[in-house]
Amino acid sequence: MAHTLAPLPYDYAALEPYIDAQTMQLHHDKHHAAYVNNLNAALEKYPDLMNKSIEELIINLEQIPSEIRTVVRNNAGGHFNHTLFWKSMSPNGSRTPTGAIAEAIEVTFGSFDNFKQQFNEAGMKQFGSGWVWLTFNRSGKLEIVTTPNQDSPLTTGLYPLLGNDVWEHAYYLKYQNRRKDYLDAWWNVVDWDEVNRRFETARQ
Repeated sequence: MAHTLAPLPYDYAALEPYIDAQTMQLHHDKHHAAYVNNLNAALEKYPDLMNKSIEELIINLEQIPSEIRTVVRNNAGGHFNHTLFWKSMSPNGSRTPTGAIAEAIEVTFGSFDNFKQQFNEAGMKQFGSGWVWLTFNRSGKLEIVTTPNQDSPLTTGLYPLLGNDVWEHAYYLKYQNRRKDYLDAWWNVVDWDEVNRRFETARQ
């Protein structure tokens, strides 16, 4: 069964003024769609792989035939990362975390402000295209990491709770080269209810 592109869970303009409608439309309908199409094309000759979930493909990359491994790594990663990205944002974002994830952030980073600063600094230091993540590691701790291109934290045994896309196509129409402004503005649309759901799943 082919992988599919789910519609955005909100309107293209729903995240304005922080993320503009044109960026959202191009990002979802063109960039994300291309990852899904490229992934399906790569898997066409391997029907047994079509039955694998996106997570299974990413976690077991070493089992993917070598001739399509890089394509699957890039495009399965792009599909997974963006699916999580859209769900992690909401026009009704709470701006500050609540519940279990808020407590864990406080314990790990000292305060939410410290966490945001470290997260944004990591996003700024990511050279070129990539992602910045809040993850849950094998020791049961929160950890900020970055990944290049469309690599997923799943490949290194980390469970992604929240990720921000720092590819230029995610922000360039509105923010041009001002990645810091984009990173700062993005916190206004984070859906902490979704992050809490992922945190609960990770802990289980």
